[in-house]
Amino acid sequence: MRGPMTTGVNSLRRKDQFKLGTFSSNCSSGMSITNVPERWNASWDNNLALARMLDDAGIDFMLPVARWVGYANTGDSNFQGHVLETLTWAAGLLAATQRITVISTVHTMAFNPVVLAKQIATIDQIGHGRAGLNIVAGWNAPEMAALGLELPEGHDVRYAYADEWFEIVRRLWTSTERFDFDGEFFQLKEVNSDPLPFAGLPPVINAAGSKEGRDFAVKNAEFLFTPAIDLKRSAEETAELKALAASRGKEIELLTFSHVVCRPTTKEAEDYVQYFGFEHRDTKTLDRVIELQFAHAQSFPHDLLTLIRDRFAVGHGGYPLVGTPEQVADGICAIREAGFSGTTLSFVDYVKEFPYFRDEVLPILEARGLRTSESREGEDLKVAFAG
Repeated sequence: MRGPMTTGVNSLRRKDQFKLGTFSSNCSSGMSITNVPERWNASWDNNLALARMLDDAGIDFMLPVARWVGYANTGDSNFQGHVLETLTWAAGLLAATQRITVISTVHTMAFNPVVLAKQIATIDQIGHGRAGLNIVAGWNAPEMAALGLELPEGHDVRYAYADEWFEIVRRLWTSTERFDFDGEFFQLKEVNSDPLPFAGLPPVINAAGSKEGRDFAVKNAEFLFTPAIDLKRSAEETAELKALAASRGKEIELLTFSHVVCRPTTKEAEDYVQYFGFEHRDTKTLDRVIELQFAHAQSFPHDLLTLIRDRFAVGHGGYPLVGTPEQVADGICAIREAGFSGTTLSFVDYVKEFPYFRDEVLPILEARGLRTSESREGEDLKVAFAG
């Protein structure tokens, strides 16, 4: 019988292993801007099947992307056009799993902090302490416009708003007394949140590339999410960010994201990348995604545009883990050596491709000391593909 259980420690906070999660399974096509017919179908049934499979395999977390209108009027792939809303998605998955952490991605501009604090607290009660929050200060102007909101010019304003927003959320999660709040952006009277989260503050993630964004992350988040375009460059970046946090009396962990194509031979893996990521890429949508990313966000280094363009088609800019199980494990080890505490994984079809990763790559990572096997249960359980 499935259902939430008290694990004592949110899996994102485990220190004994390199963290692994999935990214964007709540969105059609996941992270791959491709027209191939087997691209990810982000139905609820597929997400539920994936969550249970990940839970049984001991994977640590699931991280969604929040979209409201997607990339409309572009190509034919409907890339991230069909999107399961992240708070309700997390609540459903936590009720159906036992160990895995499920994160909600939230735009600060789209949610009143008093409402959001109670939503996450409720979700954390459902999951017995397995909820998480990914804070997005806002970068996608067309999506904000679709909500009737105007994206403020300048990262300083966006993150000043987010800082005040999260100050309210944090106070609501830690206080049993009602309080007033009189800030620059919010004026609140007699607010409180009951229930509180299940067992203290849920883990908080933030992805930021600008100075203002990284200052916000170091102050407010436990995990900073940043791309690994070039691992030598990433090693310097992770060291700088950890030093910045230490100078402010904080410890922060760095997470990145990866796209997996794992096959028995290198040629099979590379041929599949060529097939879905080059021959059948959705070029029109790819152009639009990169245009928006580079116009409004600073998450990716602009001096690596050609490399980034190809990686966006394959896995939305994620670090490529392509090859045999040994080669994929080597890539994950290299990510750890660059100073990251974990990475997300995406696949063209999560449910069909994850079992090979589970059966072939996870044992290698365990043998190398990156992962432990103690949380893996029910490996013989076969989860049917809810096509």
